[in-house]
Amino acid sequence: MALQQENDLGTGSCSIQATLDLVGDRWTLLILRDIFRGVHRFSQIATDLGIAKNLLADRLGKLVDHGILHKVPYQERPLRHEYRLTPKGMDLSPALVALMGWGDRWAADGEPPTVLIHDTCGTALEQVLLCETCDETVRPSHIRSRPGSGAEESR
Repeated sequence: MALQQENDLGTGSCSIQATLDLVGDRWTLLILRDIFRGVHRFSQIATDLGIAKNLLADRLGKLVDHGILHKVPYQERPLRHEYRLTPKGMDLSPALVALMGWGDRWAADGEPPTVLIHDTCGTALEQVLLCETCDETVRPSHIRSRPGSGAEESR
C-alpha cells in the first residue's frame, strides 16, 4: 500500500519532482551552467558542450517556454539571439552551487576544478543555510519538514 501511495504522488506534492521535471536532465543543467558562466550564444553553447544542435534547440526552447531563459537579439541579418537568465532562472543558482559543492567533495575527491569567489573581494564562497529567526547556520541533521501552504490535502 505504501508503494502505491508513493507512486500516486504528483508533482504538486513534491517541489523537488516539479523542479526535476523542468530542469532535471543532464543537458539542461549543463546548459544552465554555461549560461551562468557567461556563455550565451547557441553556437558557443553547442561547441562548449559538444551537444547535438537539435537537442540544444529543444532544451533551450523548453527553458524559454518555462520562463527560465529569455531570448535577446544580438544580430539583425540573419536574426540571431542570445539566451539570458530571467529572475526565475537566476533563482536556480543556489541549486547549481549545491550540486557543484557535492561534486567537488564526492566526485572530484575534494579537489574542485572550479572555485566560486565573491567578485568584490575575491574570497572563496561557502554555501550555507541560515535560519532567519535565530541567525544561525543550520546543518542538514537539524532540518525537518512540515506540510506547506501548497501541500495537497490528505486523500
